[in-house]
Amino acid sequence: MVGKIEKILCALLRFFLPINVRSIKGALWFLISRFSVFFLTLIIFFSIVPVPYSAYMIEKKVTSLWDNKTYNIQYQWVNLENIAWQMQMAAIASEDQRFKEHYGIDFNAIQSALNHNQQSQKIRGASTISQQMVKNLFLWSDRSWIRKAMEIPLTFGVEAIWDKRRILEVYLNIAEFGNGIFGVEAASLRFFKKHANQLNIKEATLLAASLPNPHIFKVNKPGKIMRKKQRWIIKQIRNLGATEYLNQLK
Repeated sequence: MVGKIEKILCALLRFFLPINVRSIKGALWFLISRFSVFFLTLIIFFSIVPVPYSAYMIEKKVTSLWDNKTYNIQYQWVNLENIAWQMQMAAIASEDQRFKEHYGIDFNAIQSALNHNQQSQKIRGASTISQQMVKNLFLWSDRSWIRKAMEIPLTFGVEAIWDKRRILEVYLNIAEFGNGIFGVEAASLRFFKKHANQLNIKEATLLAASLPNPHIFKVNKPGKIMRKKQRWIIKQIRNLGATEYLNQLK
């Protein structure tokens, strides 16, 4: 097993290390081209294949091992058809109401967030479901400009190859809903003792209300702020048209 891992690591090093490159500019273009090929391959691969692990899951696992802590991952892939429409709409209503309209980046939401952040101490984000999915699947969790610079072209790449239903499917499968709890199936089983296709509107919106930060907004201990967000999400689902909205996803 160790020998196989060493061979894989050596192959990756040979793929990414610039060999016979004589300038910094040449090395830079070499790395950009190799990373582009690498991520394009992953985007195409995961457009069809269920995701076994996300980069964020791996990051959390490696960090826990480094800190000599136990970290168990609860995760079970389910197809979109096996996720209740209430959960699908709850995520859209909570995180990205223009999901069906934009091409990965919501410039209207960015402008609105900038205006809000200039006038308020409470920072509002503008990441779309597509961006959040790309970050969780391919990248790491910090707020660095390097990560953001990689996130934008990757998001456009995903939007160009995947349809909206696939983006929503992967997003709901790898989103974190609690410590080590990834995806709506694992969350449904953990918190409600039922499968994701059996969730009702109250359960689905409670899960969605935790999405900004499941380590603060806990599904099993919802506070006043979380309950208020839950009621708001229910109202937004009705305003968006519920299942009619989902029928328009392409």
